[in-house]
Amino acid sequence: MTGRIALVLRGAAVVALLVAWAVLAHLGSAGESNSNLSAALGVAALIVIVVLLLWQVRNPVWMFAGGLTVMAGLAFAWPVLRHNIALLYLIQHVGTNLALATLFGRTLFGSGEALVTQFARAVHGELSARKIRYTRGVTIAWTAFFVSVSLVSLTLFVFASAHAWSVFANLLSTPMLAAMFIGEYICRQLMLPPEERTSIADTIRAYQLTMRQRQENTLADPS
Repeated sequence: MTGRIALVLRGAAVVALLVAWAVLAHLGSAGESNSNLSAALGVAALIVIVVLLLWQVRNPVWMFAGGLTVMAGLAFAWPVLRHNIALLYLIQHVGTNLALATLFGRTLFGSGEALVTQFARAVHGELSARKIRYTRGVTIAWTAFFVSVSLVSLTLFVFASAHAWSVFANLLSTPMLAAMFIGEYICRQLMLPPEERTSIADTIRAYQLTMRQRQENTLADPS
């Protein structure tokens, strides 16, 4: 029971953090908050990614040099960043969605399995032909979703107001992502027999396992 309460509290904290970040990002993109705070929030994700990449290097000299280079670059570019908040968030939003589209879409080509098929295999092992077709279709759907979000984001940024674009990019992105998860879950219940269905928790665990294996393979064979 204690573990379940801790899990619920952790989930609630994550949701609260996501909501707070979305609201602050929206206010910054729409020009309704302090520019320095908005720019700092905008580059926070970039800093986290850089830290994670540098951590993989395992060489203190390169880690220090890389971190120093990033900080110097941010300091140099700060005057430009704080006056182009919306553009900063556009690059972050579109870049993230295109990266995810690439992650899913690239597995649809070649002799390998589609990414969602890999997730399902990590949970169930052997898969039926029906499950393979279904998971490939889900991979296509996720690829199309991320590409569509990127295109809509770019279109709104160019042709609509900053406020309208920010509502879509910062306030609606997470609900749309949740709706996509729920919609796929409903389709899974309708189209697959009980023994071939995967829970959302299993999907998350399979994603973590698959990504960890891909990372280990990359580190073992950097070529």
